[in-house]
Amino acid sequence: MCRLQCMFSHSSGSESRLSLEDTQQWSQSLERLMESKYGLATFRNFLKSEYSDENIEFWLTCEDYKKIKSSFRMSLRAKKIYEQFIKAESPKEINIDYHTREQIKRNVKTPTMHCFDDAQRIVYGLMERDSYPRFLRSDIYRTLLESLAADATKG
Repeated sequence: MCRLQCMFSHSSGSESRLSLEDTQQWSQSLERLMESKYGLATFRNFLKSEYSDENIEFWLTCEDYKKIKSSFRMSLRAKKIYEQFIKAESPKEINIDYHTREQIKRNVKTPTMHCFDDAQRIVYGLMERDSYPRFLRSDIYRTLLESLAADATKG
């Protein structure tokens, strides 16, 4: 745990130190957690520790995908996302229904920036209902809160 806290307390930028208040706010919503670079990093660490990081990786990959301007690059990236996350038996296959999987399979042939939106919504819902509550109950999050609370009382 010190590794996470130490990593966060020595970083630079506008969010240069992880505070107890910021960390407590992660429990307000998954969106709040993922808006924080430290929250996102801690959540990803937690998911990796549970061998269930494919959903967050897919969601983040889709967010990056939406920023692509070149139709050629978009086409290449869409196919790669499909092969990595959507296709049955893919290395990081996400848990989506058959209908959504088939719709994406068709969409990837002529991809748009929104061709993964349905799957992204499903995955976000899964994280919100399953992974996020587990994270809030996890030793990783609890220990980080306790450590920051102890630091705060020291001054």
